[in-house]
Order: sequence, then C-alpha cells, then structure tokens
Amino acid sequence: MKHFIKLTCLIIMLFQHVAKADELLKVAVAGLNHDHVFLLLNLYKDKKVDIIGIAESNKTLFSKIQAQYNLPQSIFYNDLSTLLKHVKPDVVLAYNPTNEHIHVAETCLPLKIPVMVEKPLATTLSDAKRIAALSEKYTTPFLVNYETTWYKSNQQLKKLVDNNEAGRITRMLVKDGHEGPKEIGCSNYFLDWLTDPQKNGGGALMDFGCYGANLMTWLKNGEKPISVTAFTQQLKPEVYPKVEDNATIILNYRDGSTGIIQASWAWPYSVKDLQVFGTKAQLYAKNDKELLKYSQHNNQPLTIETEQPYFENHITYLEQVLKQGKVPENDLGSINNNVLVVEILEAAKQSAKEGKSIVLK
Repeated sequence: MKHFIKLTCLIIMLFQHVAKADELLKVAVAGLNHDHVFLLLNLYKDKKVDIIGIAESNKTLFSKIQAQYNLPQSIFYNDLSTLLKHVKPDVVLAYNPTNEHIHVAETCLPLKIPVMVEKPLATTLSDAKRIAALSEKYTTPFLVNYETTWYKSNQQLKKLVDNNEAGRITRMLVKDGHEGPKEIGCSNYFLDWLTDPQKNGGGALMDFGCYGANLMTWLKNGEKPISVTAFTQQLKPEVYPKVEDNATIILNYRDGSTGIIQASWAWPYSVKDLQVFGTKAQLYAKNDKELLKYSQHNNQPLTIETEQPYFENHITYLEQVLKQGKVPENDLGSINNNVLVVEILEAAKQSAKEGKSIVLK
C-alpha cells in the first residue's frame, strides 16, 4: 500500500511538472499603438502565448483590437498600474511610444516584473541609464526586441566572426529601412507617435539607425566606438515635416575599424541587411535566411547554411531567459548593449545638428 501511495504521488508530481513545462508564457501588454503588437496578437491567436492583461487608454483602439482578436473584455485596463494590481504576468511587453518606456520601467521593475520593449530602448541617454539602474537595483531583466535578432543569417554570421573565419573586422555596413511608414501602410495610431520628434526621439535615425548600432555593438562584443559622425536629410518633407527620413551614421573604433549605418524611410524597397568585412573574408547577411561568404581571391560567394537552431521569436527567447533567470551580458536584447545603442543614437543626432564628429567618453 505504501508503495502504491508513493507511486501515485510520483505520478502526480510528474504530471504537474509536465503541465508546468507546457504552460504558455503569461504576458501583460503595455499599449497597443505600436504595429509590432500584431506579431504578438497573432501568436496569441495561434495559442503560443497567453495574454492575461492589456493596458490601453485609447478606447477606440482598445475596442478595435478586442473585436479583431476575440479578446475577453475582462483583460482590458486603462493603465498599467491598475492592470498590475489585478494580474501577475510572467513578463510585460510594451507596444507604446519609445519615450514611454521609462514609465513602464518605473512601474514594473520595482515589482520585479521583467519587461521587453520594442526597439530602441529609450529616446534619451538619461532615460536609458535610468532604466538600466532600475533593472540592476531590482535584479529584474529589461530587454529590447529587434526583428533582426531572430534572423538566422545574423546569428550564423556572429558565430563565424567569433570563430575568426572572417579575420579581424575592418568594416561593418548595415542598411535598414523601407519606402516609409506612411507609404507601407502603418496605422494612424502608430504614425501619430512614430513621426513625432519627442515621442520617437527622431525619425528614420531612431527607427532604423538603432538596428545597425545594436548589431555592431554585438559584433564588437560591447565595445564603444571612439566617435560618431552622422548626416541626416528630409527627402520627403511634405510627408514627414517634423523629422528626418534619411540618415547615415559612421562609427569609428579604436582598432581602426568602422561601422556605417544607412537608415531610411526613402528606400525604393524594404531592406534589412548586414555586411562584415574582415582581413580574411566578407560575410553578407542579405536577409533573415541568406548568408554569403566571400573569401580572398574568390569572387564567387559561398552560401552558408543558416538552419542552425535558434529562438523562433521573442516569446520563445523570453521563455528560455525567464526559465534560466539570466540574460547574456552582450546579447542583442540586453540592457548593456542597448544603453550603448542609445548613446550612439544621441551622439548621431548631435553630430547631424552640429555638423561635426562627436567623441564618446
């Protein structure tokens, strides 16, 4: 009888463990006016994540999303503080204007609730440092989500760089952008703040310049450039009168290598690519899957396999990070990387405004 009871207890414990392992990540959402939220909502629709609360003050937007995704009325709240008094999420995902990320940090981190925001981390370096200080004080992760983090081509490229297959990096080139947020059909809710110099911190420089700064900081293992030089233009002032729609940012590093970031709302097509030139080879991540390697004395590129296992998206990544309780220090979403990203972007804005290179301390 004792053996039977013991066996029964073991079976119950096993089922509890399996059930826990199969539980969906419980997410609370801060804001709905960032169009990237639809990626999360579609994961919810596919039963890959559990949305247990949404904080959104715009009743019209709130109702539209509720009807579109058949969400229960009970999970909607007017603000994040009220939401967190009623539900206990595993993580808060923010889909709101960039300048509001600091408020999300100040609300969630003292409660030891992890956060992931959409890129970039903040509109100002002071806000970025404040978020980092709160994350450290409360030993709670504050992460940043970039589409390019989940590109298999970029992850494989980094492995090759770390294995010295390209040699010492001499130059990095990143192109990011599209025809323009209005031109590609972004919602008015998104456009209202994305084209606002205070809420977004700028235009294309912030929206797409952050990708290059993020990837280059990752490739250089967290090294800070010694100077930043930037040029910005308004190629379509009639469409984007308040902010720049085209930007070029040049990063200079202590070892003589350079990084060139081309960010634009005026490309004739959508692009997110990464090129790394080294003393041995050039690596070219053309898109999320294609990776080419150009070796010395060989003009024909070698196609590199990019089907290695990696996180499918930010939800699968969060599940692993929260399970392990630790964020890799130089990860693309890490606070260390992203404070430096904001420092680079702030220096770029200053450089473009003053017409000179900005030396980073």
